[in-house]
Amino acid sequence: MELIRGIHNIRSRHQKCVLTIGNFDGVHLGHSAILARVKTLAKQYNAPAAIMIFEPQPREFFAPDTAPGRIGRLRDKVALLQGQGIDYVLCMPFNPKLQQLNAQAFCQKILLDGLSIKHLVVGDDFRFGCDRQGDFDYLQVFGRQHDFAVENTPSVLNVNNERVSSTVIRQALERGDVVSAKMNMGHSVTLSGRIIHGQKLGRKLGFPTANINLKGVRSALSGVYAVTLDVDGESHDGVANIGVRPTVNGKTALLEVHLLDFKGDLYDKYARVTFCQFIRAERKMAGLSELEKQIQCDKEEAIRFFANQ
Repeated sequence: MELIRGIHNIRSRHQKCVLTIGNFDGVHLGHSAILARVKTLAKQYNAPAAIMIFEPQPREFFAPDTAPGRIGRLRDKVALLQGQGIDYVLCMPFNPKLQQLNAQAFCQKILLDGLSIKHLVVGDDFRFGCDRQGDFDYLQVFGRQHDFAVENTPSVLNVNNERVSSTVIRQALERGDVVSAKMNMGHSVTLSGRIIHGQKLGRKLGFPTANINLKGVRSALSGVYAVTLDVDGESHDGVANIGVRPTVNGKTALLEVHLLDFKGDLYDKYARVTFCQFIRAERKMAGLSELEKQIQCDKEEAIRFFANQ
């Protein structure tokens, strides 16, 4: 699978594709159903199967302070899409230039001139273009005029007969319910990134951590979890905190993982963290002594969790 950044990097081999458009946050069971349909159509047309996503996501562009937290980072999304058998992902920078395109210009410049699409698969609630002028009906009319087909996607229900959506998954994560989130996603909840140097405070307290900077991306996850960390082809059990670290007056979100039985240097390595069990919400402690005691309790809770698996 190719990751293509920007419409200017589209080449002739990418055109005449079957396309779907969306955020694909979490790449859940509903998304998998859409992608299965895209792949089926692509085979019929003998055409590339393609996805268009946006970075940042549109609501993050318009209202960064109130946009919903992400289920996964861009790296996680691309990794999950790579397992879906799609030919390429077109990542469009959502910037003022794109935001100012009206529905007609978006269809002409992006869908026709850029991609020469053969078939478009979107949800019937899909909106696009400046001031969200474009909708599914507009796409159908435009498609008939320019010789490409447009179809919508039915809702997918989970085992509890509930509609699967990124919103439902975010709500589950916000209450720490990683089991429900996993059921709706069809895979575990993960975050990945490069391990960076931190303040070394955990080491001073006796709990050294592998830290992953979320780079300003607001996560739907928050609190303390039993986790596994995969790095260099090995998996390690651990306990993690994801949040702003209020006890030490942290300002930006950080994912900190204390491994239960590991000694070594992981700096600058890429790691994937899988969230297995919610332990508690993040909260401000009275001081470092109380924080140290709480971390020990969290560690013991994680040890019990893994012992029972």
